[in-house]
Amino acid sequence: MRIALLTTYLVGYRMPLYERLARDHGLEVLCYGGGERYVPPWIAADMDAKLAAAPFPARRLAGGVREAYAVAGDYQAVIAPYAGGAILPAAYLGARRHRARFILWASVWAQPWSAANALALPLTRRIYRDADAIVAYGEHVRRYVAGIRGRDDDVFVAPQSVEPELFGREVTEAEVAEFRARHALGDGPLVVYAGRLVPEKGVDVLLEAWARARPAATLLVIGDGPLAARAAAAARVKLLGALPREQLPVAYHASEFAVLASIPMRRFREPWGLVCNEAMHQARPVIATTAVGAAAGGLVRDGDTGLVVAPSDPGALAGAIVRLLADRELRERLGHAAATAVQAYNYDAMADAFARALAIAIRPSPTGP
Repeated sequence: MRIALLTTYLVGYRMPLYERLARDHGLEVLCYGGGERYVPPWIAADMDAKLAAAPFPARRLAGGVREAYAVAGDYQAVIAPYAGGAILPAAYLGARRHRARFILWASVWAQPWSAANALALPLTRRIYRDADAIVAYGEHVRRYVAGIRGRDDDVFVAPQSVEPELFGREVTEAEVAEFRARHALGDGPLVVYAGRLVPEKGVDVLLEAWARARPAATLLVIGDGPLAARAAAAARVKLLGALPREQLPVAYHASEFAVLASIPMRRFREPWGLVCNEAMHQARPVIATTAVGAAAGGLVRDGDTGLVVAPSDPGALAGAIVRLLADRELRERLGHAAATAVQAYNYDAMADAFARALAIAIRPSPTGP
């Protein structure tokens, strides 16, 4: 069987999944670009070089919507994400035209609202209901999809994963000392935020909470975006900019915990937040809001693997920061539980969800293809 998976770009944290699916199911990855609003520039860069170096079949989908519609003519099944504007409906309609099986890779867990979303809503809901199977980012997405679809027996959760050999590797004290010296961080406690510096990530809320908490600690801000200058000007905040991924485990290990303060917006609800997985692989708990998919989906659990607070509430976030900084025993307990919990969020489990979706999607139908 030949299977096409449409996606925006090749990114490091998806490569192990694509390798497994290519090996076991004849998958080819087709990249159509776009989506720069939701990805940092380093992901979008050098797509052709990344495609050429991919250890599995991969190519650029250069024809945009028209080629996305025609793709199903060359494949027996098409997997497409809820992303890319008109790419999703084009891929779905093309699959139906060519009688190929269609699997939706669903990440949304709250209806985004914009003029474009409103116009597309009838077709989008049809896709949710009519897809041959659905793979969901987490339990929160599965619940949302089931509410539209009217069932969940063919909705499979693919737990979001990062590379354990990278983020779970042993970090030495010498590495931590070198990291602190290189960034002039001194010897005090560190707290880390990693991600795009944009409003929907709750960066403004985090900076206000940090100012309210007035902790004897430094907030490391890793990433870039339009709010970088604001972060750089804040007290007890160190803006490091974008770091190579191989340096992130050291940053997490050097910190007491991580924070992801995403807020719900009309056009955006944090689908997951892989930085939660990354920090947890280093046995670091996470403070997240209820607008973070990793919290809604069950990885960040309040009082178990981290602390969960309401979004857009700097007072609640400040309280959680103060509490966790003041209680080493709590940090260690939550961090140990986090390191254990994140082990289930692995690529084998991810690939298994796709395999089960494919098995359901391609089963013979009594009424024909």
